Amino acid sequence: MKSYKIEIKPTKEQILKIENTSNVCRFIYNEMIASNELLYSMNKLIGSDNKFMRANDFSKYVNNKLSKIATMTWIKTANSKAVKQAMLNCEKTFKKFFKKQSDFPKYKKKKDFYGVYLPKNNKTDFEIKRHKLKMPMLSWVRLREKGYLPLNSEITSCTITKKADKYFVSILVKEEVKICNPKKSNGIGVDLGIKELAVSSDGKSFKNINKTKVVKKLEKKLKRKQKSLSRKFECLKLRKKRGEIATKQNIEKDILSVQKINYRLSNIRTEYTKKVVNTLVRTKPEYITIEDLNVRGMMKNKTLSKSIAEQKWYYFRMFLIGQAKKQNIEVRVVSRTFPSSKTCSCCGTIKKDLKLKDRIFKCSCGFEIDRDLNASVNLRDCKKYKTLT
Repeated sequence: MKSYKIEIKPTKEQILKIENTSNVCRFIYNEMIASNELLYSMNKLIGSDNKFMRANDFSKYVNNKLSKIATMTWIKTANSKAVKQAMLNCEKTFKKFFKKQSDFPKYKKKKDFYGVYLPKNNKTDFEIKRHKLKMPMLSWVRLREKGYLPLNSEITSCTITKKADKYFVSILVKEEVKICNPKKSNGIGVDLGIKELAVSSDGKSFKNINKTKVVKKLEKKLKRKQKSLSRKFECLKLRKKRGEIATKQNIEKDILSVQKINYRLSNIRTEYTKKVVNTLVRTKPEYITIEDLNVRGMMKNKTLSKSIAEQKWYYFRMFLIGQAKKQNIEVRVVSRTFPSSKTCSCCGTIKKDLKLKDRIFKCSCGFEIDRDLNASVNLRDCKKYKTLT
């Protein structure tokens, strides 16, 4: 199974259908949380074992009771499969909550777009052409990019999303797996950092994209737009206090412009991360070793939290696993307790007094090496690890 994501250009009628289905899905999701919240509090008082209402039970309640109320007939206008998927998503969140894997499910906000899931029911539901795509509920929709989607492929489902006033579709396709060439080189270790995005044990260093002129210019523009937006919100509050008529037209324009800048910054960082991962995978090593970083704990540092978030380490790890699987490369993860930076890669001595500002590792044996390169070599040679592929 392989997924493709592409921007679509729907008509005004198609946009109305998408927005209406998204609103119904969000409403049903929130209604299911509200019902289960009441049920959960009642069960706590009684001491019952019934934990929450499942998706099938809530679906019967919606079809037999909720949709028959005079003011709730608009629920039936949305795609039934998309609404059922919203219930299943809510059920998953409650299962995670009762397994103590997450907090109590939160309500979806009206300003946030709820993804529209459309599965395949008939053979004619999906069809791909060079410049357009056929989907349930919408029929033919124009594509932003031509020739990107595979023409003769079997689509199982699709999900429509919205970001920065742009609509995207993610399709899931069945494809044949190609057997890769045998491995050629030895394994490599990769050390992720803030000064450099990644440093590999073979000597390659990949710069931090956030220090380039393009990103800095966009961040400066974003800062100005956010300040302007903040001032307009404060002005709106003052007008409401005075009892004056206040509109949000200019505020909505500024919100959209901020979203577009954030979207562009996100794309720049994502594409650069993909480029780095592909460069590492193309060398076809026997294995790639990375460190299991405690990102949540590191984000608590207020001075470094922004820089850590911009590096997209989690996306780097997940994309590396996906690309390594295609090339039949083993991905190894070393425990976060392993002192990769403090250990000498020459003699194995651990330097306990090593500080973050020390960029050159100097050992008592006379060995000197770059701190990040030393860590990547230690990761490559580490014998205790977990395999992810």
